[in-house]
Amino acid sequence: MPRTDTGIEPARITILPSSVADGIAAGEVVDRPAAVVKELAENAIDAGATRIHIRVEAAGQGLIEAVDDGQGMNPADLPVAFQRHATSKLRSLEDLRTIRTLGFRGEALASIAAVADVEAVSRSRSGGEGFRVRIQGAELIAAEPAGCPAGTRVSVQQLFFNTPARLKFLKQPATENAIISRLVGELALGNPTIAFRLDVDRRRVLETSGTGDLRATFAAVYDSQTATAMLTVEESTVRGLISPPALHRGTRDHVVILVNGRRIHHRNLAFAVEQAYRGLREPDRFPLAVLDLLV
Repeated sequence: MPRTDTGIEPARITILPSSVADGIAAGEVVDRPAAVVKELAENAIDAGATRIHIRVEAAGQGLIEAVDDGQGMNPADLPVAFQRHATSKLRSLEDLRTIRTLGFRGEALASIAAVADVEAVSRSRSGGEGFRVRIQGAELIAAEPAGCPAGTRVSVQQLFFNTPARLKFLKQPATENAIISRLVGELALGNPTIAFRLDVDRRRVLETSGTGDLRATFAAVYDSQTATAMLTVEESTVRGLISPPALHRGTRDHVVILVNGRRIHHRNLAFAVEQAYRGLREPDRFPLAVLDLLV
């Protein structure tokens, strides 16, 4: 190894440029188009939205857009929201003990903007003018006033344009669209008081009323006949809908478990639901359920 004039070997460890570090970190949060949809929708839920409209084109490669009527952001906050670890949801470690929002780390928007071309337009419910920012590959391209209704619209294009290796791991467009549709359906089931609308390639895939009626939301995600057959669960620590033994599916994908409204994936809890049907169905058939555990 060559040495410097002082006889000391040059350093082999260097600090990565911020653009490289951001791209690596983004991969931990945003690994496919559905992850973008999830982060944008959860931000809208946390913002107190009553309506969330999601548009997807070309399996997320053409466009992912989320429009909500939540509390919105003022011009000072909107550019900051796309910086890493920028959040309005906590201020100290102690806040983690009482956090109720779906997101709080302040990584989602920064991660999306690091690997895509993002435009965000927002106006606060409390008044003031709207504001627009455009960020591409973590670089702020534009920041200016813009006319818009209260709430927020985030449009994501050219996803993974600067990390082409990530594109190789994506599934076929139909599969990616199916993953997005399932995700939005589960978010709707976990938030029946919010009206969700999902358009894929300009085709309406899902629309819920947002009236708070879980059975009506279930009907929108599945169908009216299935929703009518579901049994109500209403206990002090768990509530939701569960299928009678005669109603089942061929995969485990139809058991949705939430904790305080947050979707979780927990094998033991899902297995416990399946075991409740032991002896009442064929071994290769599985129940449908939406269960919210209150803790």
